[in-house]
Amino acid sequence: MSDVDLRARIPADIEAPDRLLYQLSPRQVAILATAAAVAYLLWRALLGHVPMPILLAALIPLLGAATVLALGRRDGLGLDAWLLAAVRGSRTPRRQVPSPGGKAPRWAPSPVGAEGNLTPPAMLRLPARAIAANGVVDLGGTSAALVAVTTVNLGLRTPAEQSALVGAYARWLNSLTAPVQIVVSTQPVDLAGHAQRIADAADLLPHPALADAAADYAEFLLDVEEERQPLWRTVTIVHTATGARRDTDVLRAAEHTAAALQGVGAATRVLDGPAVAAVLAAAVDPYTLPLSGERALPDEPVTGGQR
Repeated sequence: MSDVDLRARIPADIEAPDRLLYQLSPRQVAILATAAAVAYLLWRALLGHVPMPILLAALIPLLGAATVLALGRRDGLGLDAWLLAAVRGSRTPRRQVPSPGGKAPRWAPSPVGAEGNLTPPAMLRLPARAIAANGVVDLGGTSAALVAVTTVNLGLRTPAEQSALVGAYARWLNSLTAPVQIVVSTQPVDLAGHAQRIADAADLLPHPALADAAADYAEFLLDVEEERQPLWRTVTIVHTATGARRDTDVLRAAEHTAAALQGVGAATRVLDGPAVAAVLAAAVDPYTLPLSGERALPDEPVTGGQR
């Protein structure tokens, strides 16, 4: 069997910022220039009043912190973005509740005087404002559509087939005209529930041999869950669009992705409204069937121990 080249040319720096000076982005240049200007002004103002060693000891940490803030990165984001997120998080109320009618739920604490410690919760504002029946999510000036995609096993294909699949995937990436988000999530498989359903149905089988086979299969599933702990993976592709025709444009982009990835061998589907609501609920709710514990009712507060 001849070797087949599985490489495909895909641009990897489409989101890289422009370089302004010495391979530095405008954001990095602005941070360093601001720190240098502040250090220079402090130097000119304090040079005749503060000894030189003390002034250098005060300015070096300032310039070092600015350098780390401008050049440091974590998880693909600059440290200035992390700092801005930390400031916003510290100013955000810790207790927020959904309030479609603009009023706090009946279980929310009432405002009290300065001598008390109870404050009313703030209104929880989610990015998604509405979900249409066709699956378009209103994000306030931006629309989003979701495409569910299955995975493809390249290891079971011949080199020629692998090359064709990689090329088809590369063509889809090169055809994109707007940013997309590919979300891959992994959750444990609920084999215990499936085994229980098989065991319940075994008593209804017409022949004892079939019932015994079903019971053995149920025990096999329980053994697999206990020893192997199998997982199942979901892939969701999110398209966004802006402008006056954003709802139409985002659906057209989602349908194009679904059709293009079918050529890769994956099963695809543009999610409708109920499916999108289920995906979003699962994304923000860590509860899954294999986990123990009870779920709180929608109008019931969840509290923890005092520290």
